[in-house]
Amino acid sequence: MKKTIFLCMLLALSAGALFAQSCCVKNGSDWQVLAMSSDFKSSHLAPEPFTYENQRGSMIQFKTLDGQDGNAYYLPSDSPTHKVLVIFHEWWGLNDYIKREAARWQERLGNVDIYAIDLYDGAVASSPDSASRLASNLDPKRAESIVRGALSKIGRDMQIATLGWCMGGAWSFTASVLAGNQAVGCVMFYGFPEKDDKRIAKLQTDVLYMGLERQVH
Repeated sequence: MKKTIFLCMLLALSAGALFAQSCCVKNGSDWQVLAMSSDFKSSHLAPEPFTYENQRGSMIQFKTLDGQDGNAYYLPSDSPTHKVLVIFHEWWGLNDYIKREAARWQERLGNVDIYAIDLYDGAVASSPDSASRLASNLDPKRAESIVRGALSKIGRDMQIATLGWCMGGAWSFTASVLAGNQAVGCVMFYGFPEKDDKRIAKLQTDVLYMGLERQVH
């Protein structure tokens, strides 16, 4: 019953949410090809300069399965909880826009731990060209190792929901698959839905796929 309530809250709030940046994604090699497309790059404006002040969370490190360190922006709940939301950034990286969104989601959901995962190992893009380089050069094995390390850091007794935008939408799906029976909800904001039947069959939670209708700067 508690899992159902957490899932319903996440999906209901997702249905009305607006976000700060935009792009569209595919998985794996298809996404990497798309990220290098000149037409795709030219369709994106560079994010406006933004500094998120009064941050409630902090950057943390955790061990990844390839023996390296991973990074995440972590917002702890006010009191002990078994509910966790894992957030995945767009092709721009884990910038201050995403940190602000993490805080907004905690305000919406209440007493929930939030982890905004850094798939770029500290790099952040400031232009479509730099975002294209980071996204197209992202090693899927390294990214999956980061996700697995984050899930290990979170622990086995937690209910895990995932959420991501654009490129991060694909990783939201992947993280929910990797979370197994801990997964209680997956939200993919725009991008291309998963089509691999074998991957879909491993998923043990519901998925809300949101198409992009408008954007806010």
